[in-house]
Amino acid sequence: MDKPFDLADQRDVLVQALEDNYFAQKRIHHITTKYLPSRAEVKAITDTLFELIYPGFFGRQDLAMDGLSGYLRGQLDALSDRVYRQVFRCFRTRSDDNPEVLEGQTRRVVLEFLESLPRIRDLLASDILAGYTGDPAARDTDEVIFSYPATRAITTYRLAHALWELQVPYMPRMMTEYAHSRTGIDIHPGARIGRGFFIDHGTGVVIGETAVIGDYCKLYQGVTLGAPSFPFDEQGQIVRNYKRHPTLEDDVIVYSNASILGDVTIGKGATIGGGVFLTRSVPPGCRVSMKAPELKYRNRRGRLDRGFVSDYQI
Repeated sequence: MDKPFDLADQRDVLVQALEDNYFAQKRIHHITTKYLPSRAEVKAITDTLFELIYPGFFGRQDLAMDGLSGYLRGQLDALSDRVYRQVFRCFRTRSDDNPEVLEGQTRRVVLEFLESLPRIRDLLASDILAGYTGDPAARDTDEVIFSYPATRAITTYRLAHALWELQVPYMPRMMTEYAHSRTGIDIHPGARIGRGFFIDHGTGVVIGETAVIGDYCKLYQGVTLGAPSFPFDEQGQIVRNYKRHPTLEDDVIVYSNASILGDVTIGKGATIGGGVFLTRSVPPGCRVSMKAPELKYRNRRGRLDRGFVSDYQI
């Protein structure tokens, strides 16, 4: 049992079979000198960005205002180099432009992204406050930052959305899928979300690419802002690049397990009840709810040997 397994004569046969399959199935290999972005590096960059967005909550906890400038210089120097390398790989994989042209483009994008961090923090401050004021179980905003999965998902989304707006391929989606794997909240980086946004509990929330969410909206667990069945063109190819997800105007609340599908508009201040399946627009201030189900209870408090079993409805 301790003898190592030896492929022996089968090794060359297996190697040839895999090589042949690589040539036959070209879509699922990337054997080239154009290196893809690194999953591990993108995850590490995302984690480092959390240290800059929420200093003291993530990463080092011994920070003080004295010496903060030196800490930030070191963080930004290291981070900018790592972001540059991954963004360049993203552009290089998608484009046949001269590498020198792509290097210039990458420098511009990385600088614009890093310059956007204060603005992103301002948005996130409003999101964190919305999470605290909208949840009586939250003791303070620190708890919202430390422990709420929505904080991780929304923060990652806002960082990834900044890169999406700068037309960086691959990396934004890699970042939000990293958050999705850790929180169960799936926010496409292309969605447009206003300030003061929060997701209570969060598990199972899906927000599609072309969704638009106004200011001070709130979602609960299991909500889907999705698309209906997709149309196909004359060649049988799926149609892309059109508005196919909902728009939520300001101050909308969507309760748990509601599904809103298609390019519909939920008007300002509307409330969508739990379990609703919605494919049409809703006027401002409207409340949409499911008809109350008919519940049936079986009373088993009596002695079953006397046949005391009654049914009643509420």
